[in-house]
Amino acid sequence: MSEPIVRFVGIGKTYDGVTRVVERLDLDIERGEFLTLLGPSGSGKTTTLMMLAGFETPTEGEILLEGKPLSKLPPYRRSIGMVFQNYALFPHMTVAQNIGFPLSVRGIGAAEIAQRVERALDMVQLPGLGARKPAQLSGGQQQRIAVARALVFEPKLVLMDEPLGALDKQLREQMQLEVRRLHRRLGVTMIYVTHDQHEALTMSDRIAVFHRGRIQQLDRPERIYEQPSNAFVARFIGENNRLLGRLEGVDGNRCTIRLAGDALVEGSLAAPLPAGAQVMVSLRPERVQIGGAAPTIGANGHCRLAGRLREVIYLGDHVRARVALPGNDDFTVKRPIDDAHRLPAIGQPVELAWAPEHCRAFAREDADIPT
Repeated sequence: MSEPIVRFVGIGKTYDGVTRVVERLDLDIERGEFLTLLGPSGSGKTTTLMMLAGFETPTEGEILLEGKPLSKLPPYRRSIGMVFQNYALFPHMTVAQNIGFPLSVRGIGAAEIAQRVERALDMVQLPGLGARKPAQLSGGQQQRIAVARALVFEPKLVLMDEPLGALDKQLREQMQLEVRRLHRRLGVTMIYVTHDQHEALTMSDRIAVFHRGRIQQLDRPERIYEQPSNAFVARFIGENNRLLGRLEGVDGNRCTIRLAGDALVEGSLAAPLPAGAQVMVSLRPERVQIGGAAPTIGANGHCRLAGRLREVIYLGDHVRARVALPGNDDFTVKRPIDDAHRLPAIGQPVELAWAPEHCRAFAREDADIPT
């Protein structure tokens, strides 16, 4: 592989000398990738982005851009494009002047600025709007202008700090795909900060999940979702059901777990644990089948639990069933809308089934980390 375009080497950040906002961060970012920094508020993701941009200074460690340290370079000399949540467009300037601003401060001539601005407007599918003011544009159009301004001077990488947070749901989802398509077409390195799991899964080549100033897991979206490395990641990314139990047997990363009510199920361990350890079991709602009390669902080798149907909620393309189980009175199952007619009446016994590979076990003390 080629040398990473960005390297965080032993980066730490504290504002008061006591609380560590970012804790000993080592991170390589590959050229041309779309990396998302994902985590709850206060997890360190935005501070990490701002240190790379030059708006915050690391307390320790060094950030390298193409092998060169950034610590003594001011933001405007880092060749980094930036897109903010509030767009940060100049209201008194036209769209063309906003997009051309990074070029004018770099001393580029007026004729070349005009050409590059037109190309940038075409790139974000807003040709002919250069004479308008930002207030004359919709929120989605303003966001595209902010992206065009970040890309117009052909930076080495583009940083985006919650750039779609102010948009409504439908427009936000549309812009996620637009930004992703733009990234693929241009091949520029993009680093994106969000607390929205769906956004991270939709857009990213890799996701770095932050919690308490540390990266909990760095991986492809499908592995983050299907194989979370600890209980925090499992709880923060998507929905999951949690069942408490004890390890009965361990064979490599496969295990047998005794749940409340004395049921035995099989699963996989996120990290090595000895037999007898207290664990939390994580199950995604869409991985669970549900049927009547008779054992008619699932194939041989599936894990099964008996419960009672409490509620069925219609959500258009799927239904959400709530089931009472021993040790969990609010177990959730998501099934396609076509399965709704197969569910028994509310209050009736049901059987749940799932494949062992979809059952992931974590150490109980890890599971108690609050989100």
